[in-house]
Amino acid sequence: MDDHAKTSSAPPTRRRVLTVGAALLTLPATPALAAPRDRAADRVRLRLLAPTGPYPVGTTTLRLVDDARRDPWTAGPVRELVVDVRYPAAAVAGHRRAPQMTAGEAAGFDRLNNFAGLPAGRVDWAATRTHAHTGAPLDRRAPHPVVLYSPGVLDPRTLGTTLTDELASHGYVVIAVDHPYDVSAVEFPDGRVATSRLPQEFAVAQDKGPAAVTALLRKTADVRVADTRFVLDVLDRAFGRGRLRRAPVGMFGQSAGGFTALQAQHDDRRIAASADLDGVLAYVQDDHDEGGLSTVAADGTDRPVLLFGSDGNDRTNVPSWRELWRHSTGWRRDLTLEGGAHATFTDAASLLPQVAARLGLPRETLTDWVGTVPPARAVAAQRAFLTAFFDRHLRGADRPLLDAPSSRFPEVDFT
Repeated sequence: MDDHAKTSSAPPTRRRVLTVGAALLTLPATPALAAPRDRAADRVRLRLLAPTGPYPVGTTTLRLVDDARRDPWTAGPVRELVVDVRYPAAAVAGHRRAPQMTAGEAAGFDRLNNFAGLPAGRVDWAATRTHAHTGAPLDRRAPHPVVLYSPGVLDPRTLGTTLTDELASHGYVVIAVDHPYDVSAVEFPDGRVATSRLPQEFAVAQDKGPAAVTALLRKTADVRVADTRFVLDVLDRAFGRGRLRRAPVGMFGQSAGGFTALQAQHDDRRIAASADLDGVLAYVQDDHDEGGLSTVAADGTDRPVLLFGSDGNDRTNVPSWRELWRHSTGWRRDLTLEGGAHATFTDAASLLPQVAARLGLPRETLTDWVGTVPPARAVAAQRAFLTAFFDRHLRGADRPLLDAPSSRFPEVDFT
């Protein structure tokens, strides 16, 4: 299911590799050392691309408590989640742009992330502002379809901000779900910070052998799907109380989040359509390995599915995608982003080129992170196809972009 660095040449004494459903999750053996120049004034500040839709974007952050479930990572009495809700706003005057990450989340991401070669202490991750305005009033002129978002393993929910803001600007209510103790760091509204347990969990599983590692992969996926279904329960209660007008629900995610989106759709009929951005659907050591199928891959689905893979990933060479395709009866499309890497489907596509340029990092490091496709082209393609997919299947709008290759996006292959 994750992660960004598909391969690594780092010495084994410095790095551990956890395969979560096939893609490599790179876990530092020890916390990264901050560079000597770690004063705030010396750190790089980054900008996110503005959304393109007609609506301004509002946002709020919520703590959700599932008191029917113990926390599976800590054995705490309840499972707590943090979600960001992005939505089309009626007006944004007087409402500040929200930060991409809180201070606690930024510090956690700086210490533990998926990007080999990214210097610690050199980027001010807490300084990045989104294009969503905190507390702006919701546009209530029409029901807005709801889309859930799940990030990759270790990635905070906020690393998908470009796409969540984009969908909100086109009239969607987007709920970005963090999975505490899985992602690098989650800061709760009261200031508590939950940091990832996966490095420790993986070290224990690795000592026990392959079966224990596979069990950890399954646990990670199962917890994410349970988190998703709880968010759907919260939505049901909101609809039932009349605070929201009933609208169709879709879901998308990158890597492990893509796995989560499709598996949750398989398990829960409340999800009408789902999109998987480069997430394998099996518990295997490599995307291209046979076996280890998830139930969504083995059973298929009768509802719409979009597969959007990095360069070299499509249903002809990713066995779990092939099996999903073979067993599904609903609408489906299989796209590949030429020159795209695993992390190209996150904010890394636009943020990390800025980091590389400011810090003078080698070209090879940047292409390992986000491939060779120009960042603006990568972001434009993802925005266009993801919006078209949900427009067609949640709104019933005709979107010919999904029907055949387009001269507007020559870097997108139809399989």
